[in-house]
Amino acid sequence: MAKPSHTGTGKFRIIAGQWRGRKFPIADAEGLRPTTDRVRETVFNWLQPVVVDSQCLDLFAGSGSLGFEAASRGAKFVTFIEKQSAVARQLQRNIQTLGEPQLQAIEADALQWLQHTPAAPYSLIFLDPPFQQQLLMPAIELLQQPGYTEPGSYIYIEHEKGLALALPPHWQILKDKTFGQVQSTLIEVTE
Repeated sequence: MAKPSHTGTGKFRIIAGQWRGRKFPIADAEGLRPTTDRVRETVFNWLQPVVVDSQCLDLFAGSGSLGFEAASRGAKFVTFIEKQSAVARQLQRNIQTLGEPQLQAIEADALQWLQHTPAAPYSLIFLDPPFQQQLLMPAIELLQQPGYTEPGSYIYIEHEKGLALALPPHWQILKDKTFGQVQSTLIEVTE
């Protein structure tokens, strides 16, 4: 059973940092499921030592709640990748509202976008693809290409409860927790 889909307009709230309490609109899009406050609070407790000054990539960004939370807590740069046009436009509007040049929303298919080598490795990657669409394992394979990570990079994966992850040997699971039907896994790249 998948996490409930978001089918109406709404907002998400930043939990901590410079934009604490600020609410951002969410585009009305089928299947959009923003990471809940409870899950984000746990994830960012895990990430507290590494989020400040990080170079973040928010793949399958959706509402952007993970990337915006990271930026609020001191990430140096956040790139949001979102395929759905209306959702990507809402991300761009939210970025414009903040007026923060270190945030960038790109309308692109995440798997196609990952076929290009980045200018520099990311120290923090949020990987939260739509559930039950077989996107997670192809994304994991593409993230193993040279240039996306380096030793000490962290990858947060949000996936369906019970989904078996086939991780590369140099990806070490640091934390793993279930929230209802959602599994949260934090990984460190070791080489």
